[in-house]
Amino acid sequence: MDRNSKIALVTGGSRGIGRNSAITLSKKGIDVIITYNNQKEKADQVVKEIEANGAKAVALQLDVSDVSTFDSFVSMLSDVLKDKWNQEHFDFLINNAGISNHTPTLEVTEEEFDKIVNTHFKGVFFLTQKLIPLIADKGGIVNTSTMLTHVTYPGSGLYAAAKGAVEVFTRYLAKELGARGIRANTIAPGAVNTEFSGDTYIKNPGLKDMIASQTALGRMGEASDIGGVVASLCTDEMGWVTGQCIEASGTVL
Repeated sequence: MDRNSKIALVTGGSRGIGRNSAITLSKKGIDVIITYNNQKEKADQVVKEIEANGAKAVALQLDVSDVSTFDSFVSMLSDVLKDKWNQEHFDFLINNAGISNHTPTLEVTEEEFDKIVNTHFKGVFFLTQKLIPLIADKGGIVNTSTMLTHVTYPGSGLYAAAKGAVEVFTRYLAKELGARGIRANTIAPGAVNTEFSGDTYIKNPGLKDMIASQTALGRMGEASDIGGVVASLCTDEMGWVTGQCIEASGTVL
């Protein structure tokens, strides 16, 4: 295989921003490996859409909150890279998988805390650590944060704090991996109309209209507003951008 054909790994690629990122990457000629936790049918559909764009794709199961499974995942990924691409490395790691949380600080339980931190920070940290040897030189890492690290919204403290840790981690990755030409950046979406916060929108009628009214561009964000930014960070045009947190919220703070 010609190394001009790049490969991206997108965690949580079966829905929402991850799905759109994976499909947009394929439209740029980048092959994609997506992970899913329990939505295999949706993941398989994403694979079909990617293949329809002329790119190669594979879906692998992964629970990003369970660090104990990472060694077996890395082994499985290595096998897939050899079998499907005849390669030992991939080019871009997109740490996208996650879960939402809107519990007020005074009501957060230790169990809830562990679930959010394991998913959004511990999992991202150790999965990245284990995958760095498989990332090709001059590759890239895109971690997912949130605009809630820059603005405050009641009930989002735990989620935002975990994402804040990811932003700091990303800057250190950029510094430590720079010698290999590997770039590391963070994407910070605003409110997006996806399944990720679907229950919140259902429980709070009018919330979408309120968010739209506070957005400079006058509407809710969509997955396609974010996926394109993620994919752009995997192009040569963004090759001089590293250690940055790029907010994609359609608003002005």
